[in-house]
Amino acid sequence: MKPWRIALFLIIAVALFGGQKRRQQRHWTEEEAQQWYAREAWPVGANFIPSTASNELEMWQAETFDAPNIDKELGLAEGLGMNTMRVFLNYLVWRKDAAAFKHRINAYLKMADAHHIKTLFVLFDSCWDPYPEIGPQRPPQPGIHNSRWVQSPGAKVLMDPKQYDDLLAYVQDIVQEFRDDKRVLAWDVWNEPSNINDGSYKTAEPTNKVAAIEALLPRVFTYARAGLPEQPLTSAVFRGDWSDPAKLDAIEKIQLDNSDVISFHSYEKPEQFEQRVVSLEARHRPILCTEYMARSQGSTFQTILPIAKKHNIGAYNWGLVAGKTQTYLPWDSWQHPYIDREPAVWFHDIFRADGTPYSAEEVAFLKQILERPKPVKGSHAK
Repeated sequence: MKPWRIALFLIIAVALFGGQKRRQQRHWTEEEAQQWYAREAWPVGANFIPSTASNELEMWQAETFDAPNIDKELGLAEGLGMNTMRVFLNYLVWRKDAAAFKHRINAYLKMADAHHIKTLFVLFDSCWDPYPEIGPQRPPQPGIHNSRWVQSPGAKVLMDPKQYDDLLAYVQDIVQEFRDDKRVLAWDVWNEPSNINDGSYKTAEPTNKVAAIEALLPRVFTYARAGLPEQPLTSAVFRGDWSDPAKLDAIEKIQLDNSDVISFHSYEKPEQFEQRVVSLEARHRPILCTEYMARSQGSTFQTILPIAKKHNIGAYNWGLVAGKTQTYLPWDSWQHPYIDREPAVWFHDIFRADGTPYSAEEVAFLKQILERPKPVKGSHAK
């Protein structure tokens, strides 16, 4: 074992078994979570990836880390009044060169902080392509929504328990590096862990994927807490009935029972969205909707954000600037590609690649509902 990994595991052992009483090593109480949320401004932002990247690997690898464009597009978010972004990391980039990856994360955080934006980082992801490969990424498939997004860690690693020590070292290392960084809002430990990507990569998914994640997810929460974060942990439920604990599946129970703040996804119409919120309020913890806004399905800024504001929950729409992810195209583009044409109504995203808004009316609404006092420059710096 490499010396740095021996040292890392010693740190984990001390954190987990050394008898320290730090709050961060255990599930926050409801009161602690509410106190944290009361100190934060209403968190509203987007799921962010620069328009020049098709997936998390392309965003974070040294050869394609597009700092000028990241900075420019975060400026567009700041101009709307957004104060937070949800950003996906990727285990494979850390495995290739952990120090360089953390350096680029810090570079991103400096840019986000300059725009008064805090970040919710996602550590693992079960959505889209199960077989990520480090290195140059293939170009987007024409006319298809999110055609090159990749999972983390991906099927090859997930199906090999011999690699789990390395996976958990990644979790603990990243969290520990930024554990007290005021530019980091929270940690989303696993995005949609039980998603098997119906209608896209379903045939390529390992048959025991969900069972493997069910066993691994509690350990991910434990190792994230071993990093002693001063930020809360979460993992979003995204389907099913959450109002009745008896109806939760095993992974949903792990997510809700281990999250310091509750998070969920909903691309539904406002009535269903509010029902989701009310069902989760029974847990008496702060709530973040970490994915919403699919215009053609009735989930829009104008219909959803007023509900979020009324219930004082955070909200992250999918997409900021249309680009290589092609998420302005609807999900059904996987079955019926939009070749050389735009949909009548954009699905996600707010701006075109040149920075002009898809909808001037929508942007005016966002600026109005998100109007905030001007922050002190650099107030979020570490």
